[in-house]
Amino acid sequence: MDVLFVVDNPKDWPEDIPGVEIVPARHYLTDPRYGRRRGIRVQNLCGSYEYQSFGYYVSLLATARGHRPLPSVSSIQDMKSLTMLRFWSEDLDNLVQKSLSHIQTDKFTLSIYFGKNVAKHYDRLSLSLFRQFPSPLLRAKFVRSPGARWILQSLRPIAANDIPDEHWPSVIFFATEFFEKGRHRQPRRPVTRYDLAILHNPAEENPPSNDRALRRFQRAAEKLGFHVERITREDYGRVAEFDALFIRETTNVHHHTYRFAQRAAAEGLVVMDDPDSILLCTNKVFLAEMLSRHGIAQPRTLILDRSDADRVEREIGLPCILKQPDSSFSQGVFKASGRKELKQALEQLFTRSDLIIAQEFLPTEFDWRVGLLDRKPLYVCKYHMAPRQWKIQHTDGLGRTSYGGVEQVALEQAPPQVVHTALRAANPVGEGLYGVDLKQTGGKVYVIEINDNPSIDAGFEDGLLGEELYTQIMEVFLRRIEERKARGGRQ
Repeated sequence: MDVLFVVDNPKDWPEDIPGVEIVPARHYLTDPRYGRRRGIRVQNLCGSYEYQSFGYYVSLLATARGHRPLPSVSSIQDMKSLTMLRFWSEDLDNLVQKSLSHIQTDKFTLSIYFGKNVAKHYDRLSLSLFRQFPSPLLRAKFVRSPGARWILQSLRPIAANDIPDEHWPSVIFFATEFFEKGRHRQPRRPVTRYDLAILHNPAEENPPSNDRALRRFQRAAEKLGFHVERITREDYGRVAEFDALFIRETTNVHHHTYRFAQRAAAEGLVVMDDPDSILLCTNKVFLAEMLSRHGIAQPRTLILDRSDADRVEREIGLPCILKQPDSSFSQGVFKASGRKELKQALEQLFTRSDLIIAQEFLPTEFDWRVGLLDRKPLYVCKYHMAPRQWKIQHTDGLGRTSYGGVEQVALEQAPPQVVHTALRAANPVGEGLYGVDLKQTGGKVYVIEINDNPSIDAGFEDGLLGEELYTQIMEVFLRRIEERKARGGRQ
């Protein structure tokens, strides 16, 4: 792959780098020859990425031409966003504090050249920031807060003419090393139709897919012509390298999974879970209101703030279920059988959220789970309650977790009312991959919740479909990529 360094002024670069072509930004933007070239990797080294500047348009047109620029337009926007800076600086807080602990002043500037700094001491911090905000030349400014903790204040590109003379030997060395490594890796990568990233967390205690399932997803995708790579939160800056992102890590709005989904959508990738599905499904306050508006049966439900707490016993009765709005895997979900338990659960939940959910308790031996994709039923399971418990997963006071059994049911044998209700519930959310939980009692079916990141574990949800379950999901990815390409989208 050819590499272009797109710069404000070629004279600002003191020497050539092997295999790299130095191009003025004005030429790259206006010379039609660059628009026709393929297999180019653009490094945007302009001194400003401000909206409608040359630097901004270099990344914008490089994306349109399929040149996969560094930085991408999404990275440029992230660097400008105080929210994104705060999010990632909090995530890297321990590394920041450790790396800057010896600094005596209240301000510190870190120059990052292709993921490195001239002082080896800052290599880990430089690489971490480069991975989250991938840009060839970055300047990070830190300030010490009144509490004596370092805070990332800003990230900006470094103009070539603003690099100190004594840093240039290191800059040239880092750039040469960066592209040499890329060329050495490239031949080992197979030639495939599209690139799929699977976001996972190897350390997650209750991931939505176990390792066997991840291998089956990968195998199914590869049979369809995908190159598949498992990525982690450290690979945020690499999202634009792929055609599709499949999130197989538990999602939350205040979490890097949501940032990954946003970045992928902004870059034009096909993504599951999409950011809207994460936003809507992870909040039970929204789901309760949405189900009510569409006339879909759910247990008697109240959305409460502190002033409404006395309504629970009066309008729902005891026992009842109390839920944290963003609870998952039965965590943040309480059963209150008496007034003392009710008061304790309410106090605990209101310390985390201004609003909580109270629901009628419907005892059943199992919950139905209907897996949906593309507004079509994919699989049906019965999730049995954990032994001697009222929910499918229970963690005792010693941290020991027990689970109920999972029983697969053929689609044609599942009660039509259960499948139909699941479809009605999920359709207003979108056409993503959802797991709808329902209870069937007294001849009626009630929706409990809609999960945007449903569990698909080898040996459980795939018990009847086997490899076909993974193939069907990957076929949807393939179809959506090709439909987007046919509409003139991401190439």
